[in-house]
Amino acid sequence: MKNTEGTEAAKRAAGEAAAAEVTDGDLVGLGTGSTAAHAIRRLGERVADGLAVEGVATSYQSRALAREVGVPLVPLADVGRVDVAIDGADQVATGANALVKGGGAAHAREKVVDSAADRFLVVADGAKLADPLAHPVPVEVLPDALARVERAVEAAGGAPSLRDAERKDGPVVTDNGNLVLDCDFGTIDDPAALSAELSGVPGVVEHGLFVGLADELFVGGADGDVTRDRL
Repeated sequence: MKNTEGTEAAKRAAGEAAAAEVTDGDLVGLGTGSTAAHAIRRLGERVADGLAVEGVATSYQSRALAREVGVPLVPLADVGRVDVAIDGADQVATGANALVKGGGAAHAREKVVDSAADRFLVVADGAKLADPLAHPVPVEVLPDALARVERAVEAAGGAPSLRDAERKDGPVVTDNGNLVLDCDFGTIDDPAALSAELSGVPGVVEHGLFVGLADELFVGGADGDVTRDRL
């Protein structure tokens, strides 16, 4: 049986350790997902204690949580650079400095924010580590380009599957009004090459391969210990 309590403790440890890296005056990229949420909550506590920061949210979820815990926000449209971004991952290959993201369908905005950061801190529990990557890659697609992108993914050796919404009929619709294909390529031996190929497909808004963007990885353990690795 999966130890969900231990996993949650690991996520909290990683998120809070990364939040401790934020300094007074920083503009902070606020990632999406359960591990990044722990970082946002910890930032809210630090703001209540007097830390002066602003956040830029990557999704409706992270924006709502930041408001709830008192982290001041600036619009993504006004942001050209970020001091530090804290974000999770669905899978991390440390040897290739490559991540798969997009389980929350926020990877397009996450990539904008994370790539603009002077420091991009990845937070995860140990179950997310894998080398090489072998996780389906989320691809955000313009709705009218769905058939075209599906064919391109298949030509690249992937098996695309339109992501269905939960507790609602029909597909997932992103904050940007687009659809998501979860594309299974099996083992991804060259994430940089696949990233470039997917980016070149007309109709692809963004994909969930983040290659060469991360600066440091915080991996939480169930005992509260955190391992830090530079990427």
